[in-house]
Amino acid sequence: MAPPPLKSSFVPTKVIQSFYTGGKCALSNDGRLLASTLDEDVVLTHMHTGQELARIEGDTELISTLALTPTASHLITCSRSFTMRIYVLAPSDDPLTSITATLVRAVKAHDAPVITIAADPTGTLLATGGADGLVKVWDIKGGFVTHNLRGHGGVISALSFFAPPDRNARKWKLASAADDTKVIVWDLYTRKMVQTLEGHTSVIRGLDWSVDGGLLLSGGRDAAFIIWETKDWSARGQVPVLETLEKVGFLRPGVDVGQGAGDKGQVVYTAGDKGAIRLWSSQTGKALPLAKGEQEDEIVDVMYSAAADTLISVHNDQTFLVRATTPNLPITQRISGHHDEIIDLQYLTPDDSLLALASNSEDIRIISPGENSFGDIGILKGHTDIAICLDKDTTGSWLLSGGKDNEARLWKIDPAAAHPKERFTCYARFVGHTESLGAVALARLPASDGSAGSFPAPPKFLITGSKDSTIKRWEVPKPPATGSSGGVIKSSKAVFTRKAHDKDINFIDISADDRLFATASQDRTIKVWSTETGETLGICRGHRRGVWSVRFGPGHITASSVGGEGAGRLLLSASGDKTVRLWNLADYSCVKTLEGHAGIVLKAIWLNEGQQIVSAGGEGLVKVWEARTGECVTTLDGHEDKVWALAARRDETVVVTGGGDSVVNFWRDVSEQTREERQRQAEESVEQEQKLANLIQAKDYRSAIVLALELNYPYKLLKLLTAVITAPDPEPDSITGLKGVDDVLASLSDKHLYLLLCRVRDWNTNSRTAGVAQRVLAVLLRSFTAEKLGALRPPWGKKENGGDGEGRPVGRRKGEKMPVSEIMEVMERYSERHYARVEELLAESYVVEYTLNQMEEAAFVDGRTPAGLLKGVNGHEEEEVEDGESGSEEEDGDSEDSESEEDGSEGSEDEKME
Repeated sequence: MAPPPLKSSFVPTKVIQSFYTGGKCALSNDGRLLASTLDEDVVLTHMHTGQELARIEGDTELISTLALTPTASHLITCSRSFTMRIYVLAPSDDPLTSITATLVRAVKAHDAPVITIAADPTGTLLATGGADGLVKVWDIKGGFVTHNLRGHGGVISALSFFAPPDRNARKWKLASAADDTKVIVWDLYTRKMVQTLEGHTSVIRGLDWSVDGGLLLSGGRDAAFIIWETKDWSARGQVPVLETLEKVGFLRPGVDVGQGAGDKGQVVYTAGDKGAIRLWSSQTGKALPLAKGEQEDEIVDVMYSAAADTLISVHNDQTFLVRATTPNLPITQRISGHHDEIIDLQYLTPDDSLLALASNSEDIRIISPGENSFGDIGILKGHTDIAICLDKDTTGSWLLSGGKDNEARLWKIDPAAAHPKERFTCYARFVGHTESLGAVALARLPASDGSAGSFPAPPKFLITGSKDSTIKRWEVPKPPATGSSGGVIKSSKAVFTRKAHDKDINFIDISADDRLFATASQDRTIKVWSTETGETLGICRGHRRGVWSVRFGPGHITASSVGGEGAGRLLLSASGDKTVRLWNLADYSCVKTLEGHAGIVLKAIWLNEGQQIVSAGGEGLVKVWEARTGECVTTLDGHEDKVWALAARRDETVVVTGGGDSVVNFWRDVSEQTREERQRQAEESVEQEQKLANLIQAKDYRSAIVLALELNYPYKLLKLLTAVITAPDPEPDSITGLKGVDDVLASLSDKHLYLLLCRVRDWNTNSRTAGVAQRVLAVLLRSFTAEKLGALRPPWGKKENGGDGEGRPVGRRKGEKMPVSEIMEVMERYSERHYARVEELLAESYVVEYTLNQMEEAAFVDGRTPAGLLKGVNGHEEEEVEDGESGSEEEDGDSEDSESEEDGSEGSEDEKME
């Protein structure tokens, strides 16, 4: 049976990366666009697909606050450098796939950092509040200040615009609050202070107006909110909420959020350090009953989209919870803004529909690898310290994790369970190690006590390895009898415990038949053990640094399959010595060493039925190798830090990698499509080359030139133009020698004209082809105006147009996205060199002519040769030529030779000029 074809081409189909590291966020009115801070940058994310639409680089200072206009037409950012930047956002198309952010203004907003910012509902005005206690109102499009409002005695902490439904400019108001615990209401039409409201005892963090402007809501860190009647600015009442508030607001009128909300007033939402959003009646001030959910981290901000009927809470652990404004506020989406380092990952479920991530946290995140999915499907909570390592059984229904809390946990993965709380549950705990666990492995053979058609039974046993240098085998306890009380089963007695290595144990793998398991350690060795007795069967020595990964090879792959000797099965290892090695389990010798990584190799797995190997390195590269030859087939570059995690789907169509840069990349195998495309392109190339040859033979120069430009055949195009220019019988009044070619060059489209200018630039750099370049350039300069040439642009750039995303088509050089002005500058410099060389040759020709003339005068005096001039090499004087006629003939002959040399020199100069 022929081996499967090599997998040599992979393309990234999905990227999961961080988009939030803390700070202010903003949401568009329709709930589709999220603007968030990522260190000193701002990231625009599509909330439905998770696609990064734009990344706006900052000014190396942290972003203090930002805002989006309601329609997402403008983005405003303020940084610690006191600079406010206004960007115009231009979406690519619908559906939204990308956004172009253009900086239109950068100004110094305040004399201190801007703390809070708010845009009015029409997207016309912007209010900024600074640490200097000043409130400014700006015209967004004009970028100038319309109001300077002074009155607060501390840092501005909250702002809120009121724009009446009829947009009457006389009714526009702005409410501001500061850490002086006061709320000031400003009339934007008269530019005066309307009212100062006092009632809070701590910093006010939230302000909001009712739709009709009849109510003003304020809430702060004094654990209370106040509803103010705007008709007389009286307080309807101070409602204690027993938590410090970070955000308060009104839901849209008429929204149905459950029992008790049917009164005539609007519903108030509050959020704070208890990690939950609570609802209140604006009429009675009483809390509305909500279903009790899981305890979440402190809420630092809430974004409300009335159009999408969603509340998005931003938590202190950089998690976003999207809630529907329906009864009980159910969570519809859980999004991690920052994953931290991806330490390990595993595909889950029999069809690989889920992915588990260990991301430098005590929680294990479950996500969907689908291209259009966004957010976490579930969270596995149980470890009390960072979860380090993961492994799954052959069905993908059971997940094993080990952490720094010195214990391993076995999780049941059942996404089809009727109740959400039963989908991801902890089945058992294994406690006994004295230090953190660095490696875990589950039995490979399925348990035999599972009935057909039911959920797979848990694996029979598992192996754990710890920093305490020991390994333990554990029997997985059977599930409790039906009707007994549930809960996590705790196991504290191992079947056996062995002192395995002298240093940390980094990885454990169990063979497919469950008879053997291998351990990789920082002590540079790999040990193979019996799963039944726990006895050492062999040791693989040869790595010069710690071993990070070890894998048993497929049963049909032996040492002879990869160029070695014997029929022993193989073991795959990855090490800190920058190598990947294959070991023969028959004698534990090294069969092959794969070298090519520039840093440590952290993970390695088998691929393509054991014909290939994938390795992940500390330099951020992933390499695909051919096992038999040891050659690197392709390199995948998608990380900027160590690649800690590596896994492949069961069907091997996708390889997923995770790294220390908080990025998860999904690489899809497109080898078959690439081979078919290359074959098709080769066939088309042969056909096009034949077509070009036929056009040249038929002297159809117009079609031949256009085709040569379109096919990117610069050499054939040069040969074609050279043949025309050097033709023996050029047509009069033609620059190239054929008027038909002049007409073709003068009628090129913008695309082909730009391509031809790139070719002329390249030809002009070589003195042998500069003549052709100068002829073609002369035609172009006489046929097109300077404005026309200056307006030319590269005809490619987008990937969907055959480009590489950087302004040039795939396979073309970077110089082919050069502006026309730079192309002309390059040609001007080289043309000056060519003409300077011609002038030097012309000057030297005068010297040669003068020298020849002087030699002629000196050699012949009165038609006779001076005595002693014609002296033989043997020292005897030749007979003097007395025949005047003969001397005249000799003189004439020398003169002809001299003239011939001059003609030759001039001919050489003509060739140089050509």
